[in-house]
Amino acid sequence: MIFSSTSSLEGRKIIKYYGIVTGESLIGANVYKDLFSGVRDVVGGRTSRYEEEIQQARALAIKSMEEKAKELGANAIIGLKMDYSNLGGTMGNTILITSYGTAVRYEK
Repeated sequence: MIFSSTSSLEGRKIIKYYGIVTGESLIGANVYKDLFSGVRDVVGGRTSRYEEEIQQARALAIKSMEEKAKELGANAIIGLKMDYSNLGGTMGNTILITSYGTAVRYEK
């Protein structure tokens, strides 16, 4: 599967457009991670645990989108975008990661 943030695939001819596919993933933060993250922010440094969780959630959102595209018969996703939303409210510090793009088949 090829992923591209552009609307075309350089050097490849797109022969079929299947439409938009999406993938979602949620990350929930908890009090202990928030506390230690705050300590790191005060003394300096990066909050690598959060970064790792975001990377894992992003990979999961992309994998979900890829599976949907494959089910349609696509071999590429173009116009790939990622969106991050803090749900807040009753969801606490939950972050929603959404990936979306257009599933296509290109000529090999």
